[in-house]
Amino acid sequence: MQRIRLRYTKRGRLRFTSHRDFQRAFERALRRAEVPMAYSAGFTPHPKVSYANAAPTGTGSEAEFLEIALTERRDPETLRALLDESLPAGLDITDAVEARTSGLADRLAASVWELRLDGVPVEDAEKAVDAFLAAETVEVQRKTKNGIRTFDTRAAVAALAADRPQGDPRGDGPADDACAILRLVVRHMTPAVRPDDVLSGLRAVADLAPPVPAAVTRLAQGPFDEESGTVTDPLAPDREAVTAASTTAAATAPATAPEAGPA
Repeated sequence: MQRIRLRYTKRGRLRFTSHRDFQRAFERALRRAEVPMAYSAGFTPHPKVSYANAAPTGTGSEAEFLEIALTERRDPETLRALLDESLPAGLDITDAVEARTSGLADRLAASVWELRLDGVPVEDAEKAVDAFLAAETVEVQRKTKNGIRTFDTRAAVAALAADRPQGDPRGDGPADDACAILRLVVRHMTPAVRPDDVLSGLRAVADLAPPVPAAVTRLAQGPFDEESGTVTDPLAPDREAVTAASTTAAATAPATAPEAGPA
């Protein structure tokens, strides 16, 4: 059995698809692309697909991950292209690698988020970020199936900064045309801290309340490097293992004997 790990996106209007919607679309894409899927046993067999830490409905993402199991070997890049063609625009397969290591879900230790706050001046966002980072704890409440839960959001936030939209030449524009971009790095902890929880924390410490809902996009997720404060590629160990295996195979392959010349 071959295992392939895929990175995919949720862009544009497709950010509003639920995880179950994506599952249905992806299973249809597997059938269209004639992927030789491995199936579970039992009375209701289903394709062996493992999803890892899917983004909440309504948020965009450039870094979602899943793993599939095949009964026949396929080239990862060829498989990626076939699946990408079989999915609607916005649900794009951007990377594929053969799984050679274990623990993909465990490597998804942190996420990088971008939050677009239309109608919020950058200066107001910067003051709110400073107040949030200066606090030892920032408690917020979230409604769960077991009732209202109070938890700290500050401990999970590894980095938070406010900036203008990229390429924005306006300088200090009018308030009704203002826009702030928040760059957020959050560790995956228990309970999970989501971008909307951080927005609730900013409202609690600095009364920052965007006039319209924030547009939220996950830019990356993977291992968190404490020294640099960056989130690295979770598929890198698999790529390195594939390269090492190819190098070892080439080094140990028997040399081809030269053909004998005419007597």
